[in-house]
Amino acid sequence: MIRFDKLTEGAQELFHEAQDLLTRYKQNQLDVEHIFTVLVTKEGVGRNILQEMGVNLAGLAKDLDVLLKDTPTVSGPIGTQIYITPRLDAVVAGAQMEAERLHDEFIGVDHLLLSIARTIDPKLKRVLDRYGITPEAIYTALRSVRGEQRVTDRDSEDRYQILKKYSTNLTEMAKRGELDPVIGRDEEIRRMEQILSRRRKNNPVLIGEPGVGKTAVVEGLAQRIASDDVPDSLKGKEIIALDIASMVAGSKFRGEFEDRLKAVIKEIEAAAGRMIVFIDEIHMIVGAGAAEGAIDASNMLKEPLSRGKFQLIGATTLNEYREHIEKDAALERRFQRV
Repeated sequence: MIRFDKLTEGAQELFHEAQDLLTRYKQNQLDVEHIFTVLVTKEGVGRNILQEMGVNLAGLAKDLDVLLKDTPTVSGPIGTQIYITPRLDAVVAGAQMEAERLHDEFIGVDHLLLSIARTIDPKLKRVLDRYGITPEAIYTALRSVRGEQRVTDRDSEDRYQILKKYSTNLTEMAKRGELDPVIGRDEEIRRMEQILSRRRKNNPVLIGEPGVGKTAVVEGLAQRIASDDVPDSLKGKEIIALDIASMVAGSKFRGEFEDRLKAVIKEIEAAAGRMIVFIDEIHMIVGAGAAEGAIDASNMLKEPLSRGKFQLIGATTLNEYREHIEKDAALERRFQRV
C-alpha cells in the first residue's frame, strides 16, 4: 500500500500525471512504465539526473511507449477505479529503502528512479541496459544534481540546483562569446579587481545612475576572467548573476523565499570560493522576502559575507545606496564603493 503522505511534491505529481497516461493507453492499472514515462518526459529532478548521465531521453521515451502499447488495454471508459500493480508497489517499497539509505525523510523522484533501475523485469531491464541506467550511474549523477542536500520535507526537490534556476553564469557566457565587448571601463574594472583581491572589505558595490553601464563593468570583468587576464587571486573564478527579483516573485508561501536563498547560499559556499555573486539593484536585498516575522535577504547574507564564505558584487544608484545600504551599518561595512 503506497503512503502518499510520505512522497515529495515532485513524486506525488509523477503519480498524478501518470494517471493521465492510463486514458491515453486505455488501461486501468498504474504500472512502473507509466511512472517512468512521466519521469523521463516531465521537467524535474528525474529528467535532470538522466540528462546528467547523458541518456538519450527521446529514445528512452520511445522505447517506454513501445512497452506501454504492449500492456493489456480495457474496452469502454476507464472510470475512476485505478489499480496499482504489485510491480509498482514493489518499486515504491524499494524507493523507501533508497530514501533510508540516503538518510532522507520523504520518498522523492530520485529514490523512485533508483528503485526502477534495480528492476528484475526482463523487458524493462533490457531498456535500462540499453541506455546505461544503473543505480551506480544514478548515484554519481545525483551527487552533481543535489549536492549534499537531504530530503527533509515535501518541497526539498525544488531546492536542487536552485542556483542554476535563478542565476546566469557570466563567465561561461563570456567564454562562449555571448557578451558584448566592454570599451573604456578599464579603470572601474581594475578597481574591482583590487577590491576582490583583498582579504577584508572585498565586496565591491558599483554606484551610478541608471543606464551608465554598471552591469557592463561586471561583464567586462567576466570577460577578463574568461581570457585569464586577471590577477592570480581571480583566476578560475566564476561570476554568477543572481536574480533576486525572480526568487521573490516566484515564492508563493511565507518563508519560501528564505528557504530558496538559504539553498542558494549553501550552493555558493559549497563552491569553496570559486564563485563571485553579482546582484544588480542590490538595494532590493534590504527587505526582500521580509514579511511579518520573516528575516530579509540582507540579514541572511551578512553572516556568510562576514565569514568570507563568498564574495559579492553589487550595483545600485547613489540614492538607493544611501536610503537602503548606508542605513544598515553592518551591511555597509561589508562593501567597498566603486
